[in-house]
Amino acid sequence: MVGKTLRALGFAGALALVPAAALAQVGGNLAAPPAEPLTIEISGAGPTLSQTMFELVTGDYYRLTLTSDGAGEFMFRAPDLLSNSHLRLVVINDVEVHLEGMSFQGIEFDGAGTAAFSFVPIRPGEYTFTIGDVSGTFVVR
Repeated sequence: MVGKTLRALGFAGALALVPAAALAQVGGNLAAPPAEPLTIEISGAGPTLSQTMFELVTGDYYRLTLTSDGAGEFMFRAPDLLSNSHLRLVVINDVEVHLEGMSFQGIEFDGAGTAAFSFVPIRPGEYTFTIGDVSGTFVVR
């Protein structure tokens, strides 16, 4: 019993020596709706994106809404962000797809329309996304 107590105290003491910045921290509450809205408007045949840089916080709940004017066929891809996030809901034309532990690879627009998905980033990093030949970045802290 004394040995277990000393080992537990040794582990706790070792943790106390680790700088607070080195310990993983979650920035928000994983279960706290409503989701913070993020939007990307896709226009023209180029395409042109309304925003290409997003700053996110691990543990915060986001809903990314993508809207295309239909001038071209484009696919939104963000494989690294999607694999490092908890995905909850995909909504396309008011149809909801509830996700639990599954992931998807992208959302393709063959014409004008809107699609959205909800997610919680769980790992910090810089994650590139692409829409057509245009790229952008999600910076997760």
